[in-house]
Amino acid sequence: MTDLIQSMAASASGMHAQSARLRLSAENLANADTPGYRRKFVEFHALDAQDRGGAAVAAGRVRLSETDLPEIHDPDHPLADAQGKYEGSNVDLWVEIADSREAQRSYEANLRLLDQARQMTRGLLDLLRR
Repeated sequence: MTDLIQSMAASASGMHAQSARLRLSAENLANADTPGYRRKFVEFHALDAQDRGGAAVAAGRVRLSETDLPEIHDPDHPLADAQGKYEGSNVDLWVEIADSREAQRSYEANLRLLDQARQMTRGLLDLLRR
């Protein structure tokens, strides 16, 4: 029974981590045209299996991308300097779309695993009641 509970806890931790990743991807997509905006991302790290009683993952700190911001030439923009340039956003829409799809699929896989463990637990409890 504890193995099923551990697998459910691992799935729940994966869902929590992927939801953080999806939230950041949505923020990045929403701010793709914001001047000076840097892409945010989160790294995952494995939690100690002995402390938690099983495998688990957690989202780490939110970090900003270190890639250079593109210089955009638009003299009419309110943020443009004397040369007519301003710093754009370093968010790549295609990367964000792919990242959000991957996070969504990972979330769904963890949800299916959690549901499967729940069904197995229910079946086990039904057998024990007989």
